[in-house]
Amino acid sequence: MNTREARLGAIILCGGGSVRMGQDKALIDWGGARAVDRVAALARAAGAEAVLTAGRDYGLDWVPDPRDGAGPVGGVLAGVAALRARGCERALVLAVDAPTLTLEDLAPLLAAETGAAFEVSPVPMVLSLGAVPEAALPGWPLRRLVERAGLAVLPCPEEARARLLGANTPEERDRLRP
Repeated sequence: MNTREARLGAIILCGGGSVRMGQDKALIDWGGARAVDRVAALARAAGAEAVLTAGRDYGLDWVPDPRDGAGPVGGVLAGVAALRARGCERALVLAVDAPTLTLEDLAPLLAAETGAAFEVSPVPMVLSLGAVPEAALPGWPLRRLVERAGLAVLPCPEEARARLLGANTPEERDRLRP
């Protein structure tokens, strides 16, 4: 599949409890925009035709988790089904707690023919919707999905590491803010 011609959709994982942050990470203000809106804008800039939030409804296109406790793979699977119905062939999976990612950070993933994730974290990832295993289950660890979908695991550029890992605590948020 030519990655430049394959229709790209995006899934923003928003289902976590935000316990360590102490507030909903999707709603945190990052330079005048909610985190979820910054991540959605990045997905669109990366070429995503459809952008979905998985786990919670924030006023964007939304898919609910298949069941409580489905974990991030549950959100990915719900998003994959919705993107397939929209004619997408690849998915860019992003986490709402990483709103400082850049297009440059995502470029190696988007260029990978088979899809890819970085070695330091399974999200962000790009995957072919056809590579999602039929046996994939909500509750799987994300790394199992990366492995079973045959994604390339790429080295993480050191300058992107903190942005890729995102902000799960107020201290991490403060370090990522300009």
